[in-house]
Amino acid sequence: MRFELIVFDWDGTLMDSEARIVDCVQGAFADLGLPLPTRESARDIIGLGLEEAMERLAPGIDRASLAALVLQYRRHFLVTNRTPSVLFPGARATLDWMAGQGYRLAVATGKSRAGLDKSLAETGLERTFHATRCADETFSKPHPQMLFELMDELGAGAEETLMIGDTEYDLQMARNAGVSALAVCYGVHSPERLLAQGPLACIDSLMAIPGWLQGLTSS
Repeated sequence: MRFELIVFDWDGTLMDSEARIVDCVQGAFADLGLPLPTRESARDIIGLGLEEAMERLAPGIDRASLAALVLQYRRHFLVTNRTPSVLFPGARATLDWMAGQGYRLAVATGKSRAGLDKSLAETGLERTFHATRCADETFSKPHPQMLFELMDELGAGAEETLMIGDTEYDLQMARNAGVSALAVCYGVHSPERLLAQGPLACIDSLMAIPGWLQGLTSS
């Protein structure tokens, strides 16, 4: 088994941004005087597109209030919030190794384009990925459209593509697109939830990915 295209989720997979996202979600609800979601419920929606996430946290919300929540979240995330977000240990070295091995690299994320571009600039990874897709550009996870578009743009078949993510939404998207998935179990969803989606494996560190990939090609 040899993959040609490796697609990463961003938040919870490459970047430890859970605290910042939760703070921004709660800040948006507070701005509108709405009941604050718990930190657990706010972290559970990480990975979804912003509108889908807010609708899940506030069932039955009207469209105007939903738009206001999205606007306030983006204001907090892009402008006011200073909660640190850093790459997980081994992220940069693992991406560099993959690039050196000739893998095509991509990102499929629930972030907005503005949010992802900000994170890429802050980490210096703008030139690392051959293509990226965000939830405000196409359908949100677990819809497979992001993967379909990335495979089409980069010329990879489903059998050549691997999705790596930390939530069941990532793994469901992979299954819906007919591609293989690798789960990372240090993110926001528990190993039990991830394994229920049938990934090839569930690993506990980005630094384990090179050895795992080498094991696939040598078996």
